[in-house]
Amino acid sequence: MKTLSVQRYLVRVNGHVQGVGFRPFVYRLAHQNGLTGFVNNNSEGVLIEVEGDPECLSRFMQALRQETPPLAQITALDQELRTPQFDKVFTIHDSDCGQQASTLISPDAAICRDCTEELFNPENRRYRYPFINCTNCGPRFTIVKGVPYDRSLTTMTCFPLCKACGDEYHNPLDRRFHAQPNACHICGPQVQLNDSQGRAISSQDPITHLVSRLKEGAVAAVRGLGGFHLMVDARNNEAVQKLRIRKGREEKPLALMAPNLQAVRRFCETTPMEEALLQSPGHPIVLFNARKNHDLAPSVAPGFSRLGFMLPYTPLHHLILANAFQALVMTSGNLSEEPIITDNEEALQSLGSIADVFLLHNRDILQPCDDAIVQIVDGQPQILRRARGYTPGPVFLSEPGPLPVLACGGQFKNSFALSRGSQVFLSQHIGDMDHVATLAFAQKAMAHFQQILQTKPEMLVCDRHPNYLISKWARSQNLPVVEVFHHHAHLASVMAENGISDVCIGIILDGSGFGPDGSIWGGEVLLGNFHDFQRFAWLQPMLLPGSSSAIREPWRLALAALHLALGQEAKAVSLPGLNNIKKSDKAMIFQMMEQGINTPSTSSAGRLFDAVSALLGLCSHSSFEAQAAMKLEAVADSDDDGLYSCHWEKGPLPSSTLIKAVLADLTGGVPIPAISSRFHKSLAEIFVAAAISARTIHGLNRVALSGGVFQNVFFSNYIIKILREKGFYVFTHSKIPCNDGGLALGQIAIAHARRQQERRS
Repeated sequence: MKTLSVQRYLVRVNGHVQGVGFRPFVYRLAHQNGLTGFVNNNSEGVLIEVEGDPECLSRFMQALRQETPPLAQITALDQELRTPQFDKVFTIHDSDCGQQASTLISPDAAICRDCTEELFNPENRRYRYPFINCTNCGPRFTIVKGVPYDRSLTTMTCFPLCKACGDEYHNPLDRRFHAQPNACHICGPQVQLNDSQGRAISSQDPITHLVSRLKEGAVAAVRGLGGFHLMVDARNNEAVQKLRIRKGREEKPLALMAPNLQAVRRFCETTPMEEALLQSPGHPIVLFNARKNHDLAPSVAPGFSRLGFMLPYTPLHHLILANAFQALVMTSGNLSEEPIITDNEEALQSLGSIADVFLLHNRDILQPCDDAIVQIVDGQPQILRRARGYTPGPVFLSEPGPLPVLACGGQFKNSFALSRGSQVFLSQHIGDMDHVATLAFAQKAMAHFQQILQTKPEMLVCDRHPNYLISKWARSQNLPVVEVFHHHAHLASVMAENGISDVCIGIILDGSGFGPDGSIWGGEVLLGNFHDFQRFAWLQPMLLPGSSSAIREPWRLALAALHLALGQEAKAVSLPGLNNIKKSDKAMIFQMMEQGINTPSTSSAGRLFDAVSALLGLCSHSSFEAQAAMKLEAVADSDDDGLYSCHWEKGPLPSSTLIKAVLADLTGGVPIPAISSRFHKSLAEIFVAAAISARTIHGLNRVALSGGVFQNVFFSNYIIKILREKGFYVFTHSKIPCNDGGLALGQIAIAHARRQQERRS
């Protein structure tokens, strides 16, 4: 090699580049191009020094960018010339732990095709091994303790590699080179069976034994990747009902797992985009329209037209479903909205009254992580629950923040976030902060994020609500705290996700949030940016008889809607959908509203959906959040082209006019599906009219949509379509939830903006 023809590059690569086979990929590229040097993991990501012929280096750099391993994601790649060292070979160095982290921890990834083939190959030494994995798949976030991502910093450290696995692990040309969870029947984790009393069940093949019990109609608790699942045969209605009774989950649709895409197509109408989501590396739960004549148990999703399916994402799932079931119910192993259970002993104690049989394993789960849920809205993915397969992937801000911030999120559907430079790392779905156990889970997860990201927050940000448990916790910490109004955080979240910083129109629709005037907001048209906001328009306030009781009993909201629209005449209205409510109870609610007893007012769009659902007789009592609104959406007739006339120019948006129109159709014998469709579309038209007014007055043409109401596919598709027809640029969520699970991103964007403003001042 001639001295004058040799160049050497120092290359720094950041992103999802640890634990995804990136170093062996670099090693192979260097050897293919006749280059020398080294590659190693460090706290910044991957560091490469490579030298050789300039043309070979050019090919190497091009392939480095364009031919990355399946799970790798490069977010930054910098190169600089260095003095040639005239190395003889290209090597892989040990990881360097000496610097502050800037690399990314990869989310857990579904089992890859190669491992699946080996799993079912009788000639392979890992045949039917339930923890098979390689650098292209397997656990990451749920087992990692710190960075760099090495076996000693995972929960696999207690499983010494056998010689065969060790040879793979140390061979740069092997698919399992430095696959940190690498293991086999000889050296790795194992499964065991227990009965509901915690007693071990002797079996030569625990998985086959479990399958036979499921076929008999048993409820099984199975320890998986991020926690326990409760399983039953999804075509056995008696078994599904047994699970519902034992878990106290009366009507909420249950998540399902099918062995393959063909099975999903048997039960659902699918689109290419939905199928692509289903098979993506995260393997989330995807919501599909159900086929009318599917043979799943009726109690899987009673009264709903959509089904949530996922595919097997661990080898254990494949072994349970293979040649045995077309679908299994696969719901979280927890109690009443508490965090998913991860520990064997806790599961035996807490789920013993629910499950007939337990399938346990001895690989510790460091971080609980539930299944993610997604759907398609306006032709793009919408995340409803950001969890396994997505966490801890970051969202990137348009510019770095002035300091690291921990955002606590909201009270419901909680997810916190930690900022590091221009990166915001949202946690997995934490849950509702009504339980002390959930707060404890959040605190533990916050500490874990700080550890794996090697970032300590210098500021906290929380919701302005005075009584939220998570906000009280933030105020009790020994750090500066920024308090942010709920709906401003919603607006900021969709702006930050889409890289918008200038003032725009925000249509923010949800169930409830504390407003600056002390009332409950939820049907808002805002004008704002990260620094400030103003309320431009809002839904005509409606009373909440019994406060939070009205959310659980939508019939109360139906009476409140009648009271808003008709005043005293509401008492004389008789609707079939409310005939099951006692006259004395109705009289009590009207008296409460007249005397102002425990009847706060709200502009909530979510509560308006609940009220109309109850008026139409679809849902008078809710057993889970948003049930009434979901039932209203489920019956909407997409072919009906009717629309209510709800003229608006200024003042509160006319909820009462909309309710009167619904009542007129209802008493006039118009079919319920048509009324539902007209309500959805007319409400959307009202908010479009408000956006047009804001544009006329303030010259703004960008509209940002956020809040839990936008989980309603029928409503969202319609309002987005109309806004675009009116010439607006519309911005929505695709990387974070539109519900309160995305609030933390907005909270961080606002905190960053305020701190920067303070520094400039």
